[in-house]
Amino acid sequence: MDSLIDLGYWGLFIGSFLASTVIPFSADLLLIGLLALGGNIWLCVAIATVGNWLGGLTSYWIGWIGKWEWIERWLKVTPVQFEKQKKRIDKFGSLLAFFAWLPIVGDLFAIALGFYKINPKLSALYMFIGRSLRFMFWAFLYIHYADRFIDFIS
Repeated sequence: MDSLIDLGYWGLFIGSFLASTVIPFSADLLLIGLLALGGNIWLCVAIATVGNWLGGLTSYWIGWIGKWEWIERWLKVTPVQFEKQKKRIDKFGSLLAFFAWLPIVGDLFAIALGFYKINPKLSALYMFIGRSLRFMFWAFLYIHYADRFIDFIS
């Protein structure tokens, strides 16, 4: 992660993108790290949001190109399990994309939304809103508690 922070804004973008795919990674720590190094707060939030959103859209697209046969073959999921999951996805629809920023399950949400071809425009919009609120929350915490954080680690 130090290498990404050394890359500055580009590192934040790359890390945020990767963190939003199935690669376990923390875009939040990158954001805080770059802010602690003096990064512009609004630029950092914008870059982290866009990178993370594009990564989420990539997961959505991976789901979109997925095929039933692949999942049955590699994940050993039965048609009955497909139907149960489809009912749950249909219940929430594109709103589920708002929670695509959540660790672990968020990637699954994005992939499932794409797989079931849930409205791409609304999914992208809700995904963007959820991710932007997430990074604004972290920036807010940093603004108000950075001095305590720095004292804690010193």
